[in-house]
Amino acid sequence: MRSFLSVVLIVLAAVLVPLGAIAAWVKTEIGDSDRYVATMAPLARDEAVRDEVITKVTDAIMKNIDVGPLQDSVAALTGGAVRSFTATSAFQGVWNTANRAAHASVVSALTKNGGGNDVRIDLAPAIEQVKRQLVAQGVPFANRISVEHTDLTVVESTKLGPVRTAFRLLRRIGIWGAVGCLAAAAGAVLVAVRRRRALVGVGLGLAVGAVVLRVLVAVGRKLTLDGLPTDSDPSAAGAVYDALTDFLSTAAWVVLGIGLALALGAWLTGRPWQRGRRAAEAPRPGPAPAE
Repeated sequence: MRSFLSVVLIVLAAVLVPLGAIAAWVKTEIGDSDRYVATMAPLARDEAVRDEVITKVTDAIMKNIDVGPLQDSVAALTGGAVRSFTATSAFQGVWNTANRAAHASVVSALTKNGGGNDVRIDLAPAIEQVKRQLVAQGVPFANRISVEHTDLTVVESTKLGPVRTAFRLLRRIGIWGAVGCLAAAAGAVLVAVRRRRALVGVGLGLAVGAVVLRVLVAVGRKLTLDGLPTDSDPSAAGAVYDALTDFLSTAAWVVLGIGLALALGAWLTGRPWQRGRRAAEAPRPGPAPAE
């Protein structure tokens, strides 16, 4: 019965590796506005993201400007101004502010049913900054730029149906999934008849759970990119997804390493040659006393 219970706890620990990691990620990374902004902040320097922002902002600016045969030249000038702006610290501030506002759409898309809850980043503040820059440079058409909401859509809410139910459940679980995983792993060893063998099983179970977690991250990436609008750049969306799931990817590799090291260490200490060496090094009893 103890051996059977140990096996059950090992399986439970393996299952709780991906579940616990994703639940902790949902609670601490996605559910927290400050952490979300901090996670997204480095993307302001990502080339794919910058290119997508430049395209969206330039198109939004040129939509309301008609200068006849000079349209292409003006578009190139505008695009250069936008690119120059995305390399400044001011763009980093605009990006952080836009993502803080976008965090609300992330939570809404993952908790509310129906359409209209797409994950979007509003680029209107960037358009406003570029307009001011062009006006300051004395560009004639700059004062005609209309500052409108221009969204960078990360994922459409209609593609998130199956994800919402899981998100709500995982949000409730929070960090308790990870706590449960550790408790199950420790319990499996404590109740086992052969604890060294149980340690090997726990290590392998953690490793299998880590592999499952990494596979889930990869599958989620494919589903997210497949759900993009046709006018979105998959490279930029992929960079956003990778940034958001970096915690999960790192956790998977760390748990995989710990699990394999634990299993290997427990297996090596239980090898016959180890037992033989310990037996050889043990003190031998002296001769029996004479009667």
